[in-house]
Amino acid sequence: MKTGVFENHLRIKQLSVLLIASSLIVSCGSSKNVATKKNTGTKTIAKTENLRKLDSKFDGKVSRSINDILKDAEKYIGTPYKFGGNTSSGFDCSGFTVKVFEENDFQLPRRSSDQAEAGNKIDIKDAKPGDLLFFATSGGSRVSHVGIVHDIGNDGEVKFIHASTSKGVIISSLNEKYWNKAYLHAQRVL
Repeated sequence: MKTGVFENHLRIKQLSVLLIASSLIVSCGSSKNVATKKNTGTKTIAKTENLRKLDSKFDGKVSRSINDILKDAEKYIGTPYKFGGNTSSGFDCSGFTVKVFEENDFQLPRRSSDQAEAGNKIDIKDAKPGDLLFFATSGGSRVSHVGIVHDIGNDGEVKFIHASTSKGVIISSLNEKYWNKAYLHAQRVL
């Protein structure tokens, strides 16, 4: 009789630890619909075509250190998504960015919301490869996903590499409706 009570207590304790741990880690985005506008107090962040017809200031030149970061990120394409993951067996979004930057001797905070405070906020028109992009994939204005700018096309299309919940590490575009609506801001950490 006492063994059953002990086992139940142990299961409850394990479940409590799991719930606490998962609440501390910010999950990467899902494929749920996102609100069409974001309200951040008194300011509404405009979305839609303004990101698609971007007049980028990027000159096409990438430093060797940024090129190394992008090559390291690319080697993980196809790696599956894993909540809380930060190894080649599986990544969540912020675990992916931490791993890639760590391999290049640069430390980022573990959570995407903390990464969003690192470095300097930049206008998307000033974005270049190696910069971080932040998204609110659950609606609202709370950072819940991060990716690394991979390249910017001649037409200003911004592509980024990230660990998506549905497809693992992939390259996506801000032209995609889902990411365009969820986009919050860009951050330069290098």
